[in-house]
Amino acid sequence: MRTIMLRLLVTTFVATIAWTSMTAQSLPTGEVQVGQSILEPTYNDLDGALSYVLTPIHAPVHPNGHNQAPFYLPVYPTAVANIIGTVNCQHQPADNCPDHGPEIAGLAKSVLPSVYGGGVWGHDHIMSAPPAGPPTGGDFNIIWLPVAVLFTSTSAASNHITTLSQLNAALAAGQVIEIPLVGAQFHCSVVPAAVYNQGTPLPPAPPLP
Repeated sequence: MRTIMLRLLVTTFVATIAWTSMTAQSLPTGEVQVGQSILEPTYNDLDGALSYVLTPIHAPVHPNGHNQAPFYLPVYPTAVANIIGTVNCQHQPADNCPDHGPEIAGLAKSVLPSVYGGGVWGHDHIMSAPPAGPPTGGDFNIIWLPVAVLFTSTSAASNHITTLSQLNAALAAGQVIEIPLVGAQFHCSVVPAAVYNQGTPLPPAPPLP
């Protein structure tokens, strides 16, 4: 009986590890191209569910104070890579969001070298996917203002933030700072996962030293 129970425990343990590994590896990461558009994964700020956004290449942007919503980019240092796992945009070993990843990593290292000086693991995206606005409380618009979210310590960065409520709590506790990237506004729309899965991954950019 003990032998049978031991085999069952070992089998269950191995199966759990395999499922966890498969789940982590199955998380989407990086930008892909479909036609004249770039697609990337993001998190819905209300519940942390995965979404996918499509951005037309070279689309003109005319932002004002009434037609834009925040698009948050929490940046994680390499020191917490084993805790956070796969992120929407990996910066190591090469940047799979080449049109903005290196700049975001460079910003993090220059602003908070005490946290990011040892390397940048990558960043996530958090936005309000439709339906948003009252009564859900989300903020959805036609133009998006990127907001870099930098952790003030490595221990704070060990918390994986995927919702607006988590982000607001971290901000109130002084665990993060926000840097609006004015001038980097862009258009994007939410699309099904199937569209992202049909895309061609963009050639990665080398990470910063």
